[in-house]
Amino acid sequence: MNNRLQTNKLALLSSLYISQYIPLMFFVQALPVFMREQGASLESIGLVYLLALPILLKVFWSPLIDRHGYTRWGHYRFWIVVFQLLLAAVSAVCAFVSLQSNFMLLYGLLMVMSTLTASQDIATDALAVGLLAPSERGWGNGIQSAGNYLGGMLGGGIMLVLLNQLGWKRSLLILALMVVVALVPILRHREQLPPKQADDQANSVWMDLVHFYRRPGMWRWLMVLTLYIIGGTMAESMFRPLLVDVGLSLTDIGWLLGVVGNGASVIGALVSGLLVVPLGRKRSLVFFGLLQILAILTCLLPAVGVSNRPILYLVTIVAGFANSAILTVSSTVMMDKSRLAMAGTEFTAQTSMVYFGSFLAASISGVIASAIGYQGLFLISAAVALLSVVLIRRTSSVAY
Repeated sequence: MNNRLQTNKLALLSSLYISQYIPLMFFVQALPVFMREQGASLESIGLVYLLALPILLKVFWSPLIDRHGYTRWGHYRFWIVVFQLLLAAVSAVCAFVSLQSNFMLLYGLLMVMSTLTASQDIATDALAVGLLAPSERGWGNGIQSAGNYLGGMLGGGIMLVLLNQLGWKRSLLILALMVVVALVPILRHREQLPPKQADDQANSVWMDLVHFYRRPGMWRWLMVLTLYIIGGTMAESMFRPLLVDVGLSLTDIGWLLGVVGNGASVIGALVSGLLVVPLGRKRSLVFFGLLQILAILTCLLPAVGVSNRPILYLVTIVAGFANSAILTVSSTVMMDKSRLAMAGTEFTAQTSMVYFGSFLAASISGVIASAIGYQGLFLISAAVALLSVVLIRRTSSVAY
């Protein structure tokens, strides 16, 4: 019975995280390429990346999702079903809007889709916090991270192929269908609702966030968490243009990052998820943090001119494995720090800090690389990652 229950949890989490990352990765990876192929200006393509804004800002409406919901369907289950159905409906509407003649209308609809995806992520993370026991959160977050990368392969890779072969209308209708089909596991799920604390209901919605940030040691943890992630983010953001500079074609880069890199990331997520419990939270953060430093340092090889294919494959595999591993382990600790009654708010407050830090790190990485070269950028990235590991070792709040 226990194995059957875990299988059901695995299927549910996989379907939710894969389905919500398909449209997100479609915006970020497939859409800019398709727009350029259709003759869109660089200015228009640049606007696409603003579709990530709801991901950065979702923390501000996360308390509303925690506070309100139609509990006859299950609190977070209700929100997930509603957001996913709306996401499918807007995707279907987008299929009938011309990219060339109605770009601003289409852009507005895509922003709605991005907001729905971000909102669904709040409810999904909150559901996962309540669904997984502390001993299950390692493999649960491994499934979550693996689902994200598989969703990336579908949304950023397969959707691009569909756009090329079937065109805009049919591809968007297929995207809508994929989102609807992914609803089956959540429709079969029966959510167990956590008891609401009296003080949770007495506080104003926005005080939920204030109280979270005022918790003892929380700002130290958020600083450590952000440093833990952004070292790899800086290196990853400049590794892509480095591949162009060493002479790889777009096809080569697509295969290397889209297939090999994402494949390594899926394995890294699953392996790290299985090791979190036997190693312990703090030891896992340190171990995979050190692995991330090694992965960043391997990027120095192509930066100094060692750019044969085996080396590039090695760098991509190690980096993909390490990046997904640290996301899996850090997400596990973030779940531990989220109370069941306010899981959407408290988990989102942590992830939003990470997203914001990653956004800033990726933004300045190009400036740093331009000033001191790829080698200098990768060394700074490794130093940031090392600093985070040192701070984790000295932080008692992640000792479990």
